[in-house]
Amino acid sequence: MGIIEQVTLTICLVAQPAETSLPLVLDEVQITLIDEVELAAREPGQIIGMPVREGQMLKEDELIAQIDDTEPQLMRSRSQVEASIAQRQATNDVKVRFARKSHEVAEAELRRAQESVEKFSKSVSDTELDRLRLAAERTLLEVEQARHDQQVAALTHELKQAEVDVANRGIERRKVLSPIEGMLVELKRRRGEWVHPGDVVARLVRIDRVRAEGFLPSDEVTADLLGSPVKLTIDLPGRPKSEFIGSLAFVSPEVNPVNGQVRIWAEIENRDLLLRPGLQARLAVGRQKFGVRKHPESVKHSAQP
Repeated sequence: MGIIEQVTLTICLVAQPAETSLPLVLDEVQITLIDEVELAAREPGQIIGMPVREGQMLKEDELIAQIDDTEPQLMRSRSQVEASIAQRQATNDVKVRFARKSHEVAEAELRRAQESVEKFSKSVSDTELDRLRLAAERTLLEVEQARHDQQVAALTHELKQAEVDVANRGIERRKVLSPIEGMLVELKRRRGEWVHPGDVVARLVRIDRVRAEGFLPSDEVTADLLGSPVKLTIDLPGRPKSEFIGSLAFVSPEVNPVNGQVRIWAEIENRDLLLRPGLQARLAVGRQKFGVRKHPESVKHSAQP
């Protein structure tokens, strides 16, 4: 063999992709749900509204059921009025200003009496001086009392505002809201029924993103496998060989001692809602982003759970 043939053969050998770069293929994975929520009542009462239907797509925080909230509504209205009264009292300083003026007058009368005694002895009796001193001290205490009443009114306003917040919380707790964006698949209570805390009202599932679960041989599981891109291939009615892209989201740290396999799952985008939980599919796990077509030299693993 000549030098040119040897160089050509060496280049060809180097250019061959490493075996580990080929995607791992799981012939059987199962489509499952990522999020499934059972929504329960948090407060007792009668369901007075249920503006949804089974099979409806819901947004996050969308109302599913309304429990009668007449009582907390009334409590909130009362607390709001009482809070407004307390706020007016807290900002009203008429009593403080009047007490200050009264104290100034009393102090002036006492001062004039004392000046008169200094100029003309016995012009004002000791009893009158004691009365004037008492009046000055009383008006000073009235100033302090007016300030105290104003501070109490401010604290009362805070207390009533807290009661408003508690009432608002009670109103919110009587709403059954969707915690995620998904499909309402089951209503377990109907309008007019009475519910207690903990009673399940509805079941909601997220289907715009699903999970593909399967098993890999433990000798194929490497440290960098988590987060790898995946491609799901499935035969759907009227859509043979449909492909969906996602990423590997979980690799179990445990190995099954019976078959030596490791449980994994990938999260798959399901924006068109074509994938349904319970379907079987084929999953390819790669080290690089997938193109439109599958790699022609895939390493296959028929993993059985």
